[in-house]
Order: sequence, then structure tokens, then C-alpha cells
Amino acid sequence: MSTTFTIDTSTSRANPTPAPMKRLTIPALRKAKDGTPLVMLTAYTVRTAQLLDPHCDLLLVGDSLGQVVYGLPSTVPVTLDMMAAHGAAVVRGSYHSVVIIDMPFGSYEASPEKAFENAAWLLKQTGAAGVKMEGGEAMAPTVRFLVERGVPVMGHVGLTPQAVNVLGGYGARGRTPEEAAKIVADAVAIADAGAFSIVIEGVVEPIAIEITRKVACPTIGIGASALCDGQVLVAEDMLGMFERTARFVKRFDDLSGRISAAVETYAADVRSRSFPGPEQTYAPKD
Repeated sequence: MSTTFTIDTSTSRANPTPAPMKRLTIPALRKAKDGTPLVMLTAYTVRTAQLLDPHCDLLLVGDSLGQVVYGLPSTVPVTLDMMAAHGAAVVRGSYHSVVIIDMPFGSYEASPEKAFENAAWLLKQTGAAGVKMEGGEAMAPTVRFLVERGVPVMGHVGLTPQAVNVLGGYGARGRTPEEAAKIVADAVAIADAGAFSIVIEGVVEPIAIEITRKVACPTIGIGASALCDGQVLVAEDMLGMFERTARFVKRFDDLSGRISAAVETYAADVRSRSFPGPEQTYAPKD
């Protein structure tokens, strides 16, 4: 039986044990078009992957880790080595979801050949099922080149964070007829090139609806529309780990508040010497 490795948290935080291979597949995801919406969240660590995996169809090892994990000002400085390290951790921590890994800025734009070299390296290093690339019509030949050589590609149009220096910020895209038409054309070109899915980020809603109706592959919305074929958010955003989030984020919890309260209680117990107590210390043997 095929196996992958997960972490047995009942015995150790870092003890790999084999688990049955029950992963969803990319062909199965393609069939989700116009069906039950796909659920995708970002994941960067083993433990996060373990917690998200049973509830998600896809886990995205996003280059958003540059900001969420490393405190970088944007995704632009993220490296292939960063993506490989976190991607491998997420694959180890999951067995159900399809794991997709972002191609970082500068790793795929120069040529289709360079994109394939880096994508193949990432898949070998991580065990991920596919890669995600930002860009539209200009990147369609690269998408086709990779797909024809066995690399599944998820597209990404609309607000593309790697292009923040060109876009001038993270505002919603498609507010002019010309820009709206360009985003739709980008999505159609990427779909026609063989992308198995397309992320539509930060666009005015009619654009997301039009793209979803025009392309044969599933669309994944983030700040797009509930009528997309699925949704994605940065897990730390939806869990309430950050005080400031984008307009399109719904906070499903307040983990930052709950963590702060727990640490406050811990600090008080340490300072009052009530921790550690008898339950957390070892008495000498009789």
C-alpha cells in the first residue's frame, strides 16, 4: 500500500508514522467545476497542515509565507529554498488534500525552460502535486510548456501580489472596462494553456463571475465572488492571527486574542511560582 508520512502527535511532535495514501487528485479537482465548492487554505508548517487537511480539498503553500512567517514587506523576496522547506513540511503533515506550491517571484518569468527546471525541482523537493504561477496571457506559453511536460499548473489572475511594484499596491483590480477585459482575457489564456485551476484575486465581482462561466477549469476566489468554484484564504487571516486584514477576509476566530490571554495567564503563573506544579515536575522515587 502506498504511504506518506504524517506526525503522530499522540506520542511525539516529530515522529513520522505511515498513514494510508488517500489524497485527492488533480483530475478529481477538475470535476468539481460547477459542483460543490472547493475549499483551499494556505499552510506553511506540519502542524497547521495536520489541522487543516481533513477539512480542505487543497492546501496552498503560498509565497505569502514571506509576510506571514518571515515578516517581509511583500512576497517579492521569497526564495525557492523557502518554498521547498515549507512545502515539504506541509506534504509531510497531510494525506488528504492536494498540495500546491507557489513559484516565487523570479523563478519562472525568464523562460519556459527555466520555469520547468525550477518547478520540477520544487516538486522533487517537496512531493507537492503542482505549482501555482501568477500572470496572464504573457505566461500562457510557459503554462503550456510545463503542463505538456507533466507539471500541473494553477494559474493566478487579477490582483497578483508578486507584481505589487508594478500595480502600485493591493487595491481591487478591474475597475475600468479596459482592465476588466484584460483580466478576463488573461484567465481564458491560462485556462486554454492547460491550467487545472485558476485563482482569481481581488477583482470586482462581475469579473470573477464572467471568468468562472467562461473557463472550463475550476476557479478559486479570494476577494472575488461566492460564485467561483472554490475559495481560498490565508489561514492565519481567517483564524484571526492578525489585527489588520484585507477587506475580503472573514475572521472565523480570534486566535490572536486567545493566544494573548493564554500567555498572560502563563506569565502570571510563572511569576507567582504556581507553575510548574506537582503535575508538571518529577518527584524522586521512593
